[in-house]
Amino acid sequence: MSRLTHLDDAGAAHMVDVSGKATTAREAVATGRIIMSPEAATAIRTGTVLKGDVLAVARVAGIMAAKKTAELIPLCHPLPLTRVAIDLTVDETGVTATATAATDAKTGVEMEALTAVSVALLTIYDMAKAIDKAMAITGIRLLTKTGGKSGDWKA
Repeated sequence: MSRLTHLDDAGAAHMVDVSGKATTAREAVATGRIIMSPEAATAIRTGTVLKGDVLAVARVAGIMAAKKTAELIPLCHPLPLTRVAIDLTVDETGVTATATAATDAKTGVEMEALTAVSVALLTIYDMAKAIDKAMAITGIRLLTKTGGKSGDWKA
């Protein structure tokens, strides 16, 4: 088994030292879904949710979350994001969120993409919970990552 990078020799958690790594272009794409009643999905799609434009607010929330990832996940490095994009697709049973995060840095942006998806979906729940409290967030995962020493990866 390989050594866990966020534990030191004594087993204590620490932030990984990336000072010796090269700065490279990096990108990560993550996805997730919120499953809901047809009534809630229709209200989101038609813009009739009383709290406002669910998709616009969720998109902005996801972007903001990506920018705050290092404040939320204790051992993440703060990264200079060059791009965050959130795609939200509504169908009859829910909303699929896909986030793309990019940077030129010494470490990857997987956590930023995953955080963006998570908060976008949580925002959808918050805005539509009056219609459907039984919504379920599911399937949050990394789809791809590019750049860095470990190279490219695809689910």
